[in-house]
Amino acid sequence: MALHAVIMAGGIGSRFWPRSRRSHPKQFLDVFGDTSLIQNTFARLQPLVASENVLVVTNAAYVEKTQQHLPAVPAANILGEPVARNTAPCIALAAAKLLAEDPDATMLVLPADHLIANVQRFHTVLRVAVEAAQGDGDGPAPLVTIGIRPTHPETGYGYIQFDADGDRDGVADDGPADAPRAHEVLTFAEKPDLQTAERFLDAGDFLWNSGMFIWRADAILAAFERYLPKVHRLFAPLADAFGTDREAEAIAEAYEQSPKISIDYGIMEQSDRVLVVPGSFGWSDVGDWRAVHELSAQDDAGNRSEGNVILKDTSRSFARSSDGRLLVLVGMQDALVVDTGDAVLVCHREEAQKVKDVVDFLDLHGMADYL
Repeated sequence: MALHAVIMAGGIGSRFWPRSRRSHPKQFLDVFGDTSLIQNTFARLQPLVASENVLVVTNAAYVEKTQQHLPAVPAANILGEPVARNTAPCIALAAAKLLAEDPDATMLVLPADHLIANVQRFHTVLRVAVEAAQGDGDGPAPLVTIGIRPTHPETGYGYIQFDADGDRDGVADDGPADAPRAHEVLTFAEKPDLQTAERFLDAGDFLWNSGMFIWRADAILAAFERYLPKVHRLFAPLADAFGTDREAEAIAEAYEQSPKISIDYGIMEQSDRVLVVPGSFGWSDVGDWRAVHELSAQDDAGNRSEGNVILKDTSRSFARSSDGRLLVLVGMQDALVVDTGDAVLVCHREEAQKVKDVVDFLDLHGMADYL
């Protein structure tokens, strides 16, 4: 059994505007340090996944950029989506390619733009999930996801309720009590309001939905055949096109006819063979500028500044200047200010998720130069 990784890298990172643009989206930004988020994701896969076993699915416009950021990944392993169709078609495409190359392939599916602080602990959870994904020989192999133990009542994530009393032998019975184990999933919950998130936290049997999955390629394609038969009919036959002159055309035809649907809604919430491995390894989806502020080193007033910035009587704020331009904040609290030269974002910390609405507004009003 060979472990393959599928990095989903097709998004445009709308909540990271104005730094994230269609020409250079979030996954290619050096948000923390000198390497991009997608480079960090690739690096943390080592040594569990060989470079030749890493597959990247991205927007067709980003294939060349992906090759520049990940030169160790074979060019044939970088697949371009002609149009965005959410995560289910992306995963169906990857599974069809992997199964054509390796009938015993196990897939680790993960977004390109997350942050994980404790990589060693992350690897421990992954090993448990990979083992659980092989099944116990009793029926089809399960679909496995990774859940994050919540630290606060977060309203920006979906949640997974699990059977906290039982486990599926994710580790040996004589393993440490706090060792990760695979548990049956009971329900999936959409992003909650604050009161519901507090109830989830108090209950103790809810996890944040990380958007990371582990399964056998044949198991997920069987799930597509059962729960999303149209997607299966479109993508399973692509096995004969990979590596041929027909590959790009065949992929384009499949995407043109494919519905736009997430893997969570289309399969995970429907399947009765889903397990979750809880983990705590310093995870964040780095979903917006508020997350960047929270994850960055701050001064005594809770501020984080980058570039040529002066802060006076300001607290709990994030400010980023570019091109040497002076940016001054006076008397501000809970502010997010990001300058990119052609645009400046000024936003309250609690409204960071609404930056996506600004991008939608710019798109609707034909302001493509700022996208």
